[in-house]
Amino acid sequence: MSNFRFLARIATPFAVMAAALSAPASAQTNDLQARFDDAFGTELRAPETFEAIYANNFERRIAELADGDKGRIGVAALDLATGEQVAVLGDQLFPMASTSKIAIAATYLEMVEQGRYSLTSEFPLLLPVRSAKFSSPAAPVREGNYMPAIDLIEIMITRSSNPATDALLAAVGGPEKVNAWMRRQGINDFSIDRDIATLVRDDGEYDPANWIDPRDAATPRAMVRLLSGLYRGDFLSDQSRRVLLGAMSRTVTGKRRIVAHMPDEARVSHKTGSLNNTSSDIGIIESPDGRAIAVAIYVTGQGTRLNRERRIAAIARALYDGFQARANQNRNWTSAPRTGG
Repeated sequence: MSNFRFLARIATPFAVMAAALSAPASAQTNDLQARFDDAFGTELRAPETFEAIYANNFERRIAELADGDKGRIGVAALDLATGEQVAVLGDQLFPMASTSKIAIAATYLEMVEQGRYSLTSEFPLLLPVRSAKFSSPAAPVREGNYMPAIDLIEIMITRSSNPATDALLAAVGGPEKVNAWMRRQGINDFSIDRDIATLVRDDGEYDPANWIDPRDAATPRAMVRLLSGLYRGDFLSDQSRRVLLGAMSRTVTGKRRIVAHMPDEARVSHKTGSLNNTSSDIGIIESPDGRAIAVAIYVTGQGTRLNRERRIAAIARALYDGFQARANQNRNWTSAPRTGG
């Protein structure tokens, strides 16, 4: 069983729900969960009572905000100071969209550390050429202006530039090299299968609100592992870490997502992602007392992009407030005077 607690409010196709509701009342909850997992190819989980699922008010609040009635919502968060974790569908695959760009940049930065490239090495932007959907295994691109790697990293993270991303993806040797870098870090539930030009051109083949496509996908839990390892300096040198996290702190996309409801004193370093019927945001939220939370939020469906972004913003603020409250409780408990004979 994962260390992440799985919370039971999930999006369920009508046919699956109807079948489950034909079961005896005492078995409906577990049958719904099992049928959902079977329909989407995810691992079956042992029966759990709601008491076991909702361990405390904090987790209950996150579950309510991540209610997937209008589309799957995946959340994972880790308090890097205490190790406390919370998740909703934390081990289900979601479309990474542009959140994968963090891993691409990290792969390139490791090659800089190895002396194979430098931050001043120049590569051409790879600009998409118009082509019909699914007309070729890889979408055609053409070379644009050459830019230093440090500038490519900056615009691929802060502005989510796809041509800059594909430039560095080609430089590192393609998606398989990024996947291999992630595996070396012990992160397996992650896969880049196409360059960004192809991913965008062929977007919309499946609806992520009710279909799990294993291509170009990761679990929220895997992305939190990536974030926490980068923040702690487990995966890259201090210089490389500063380059990547610095760019994430300057992100200008996603104003209505994680950063939307954060208090002024909180510092957010993040990367957004958007594709057909899915919006996401992952990052590190630092509080004034020096604590940090790694957060990955993937939202599908919900009717509109604005509604998806509102969900992300609400969940992010609830995570920040919840972890802060838990930390304050722990501090009050440890500072309380001891009594007794």
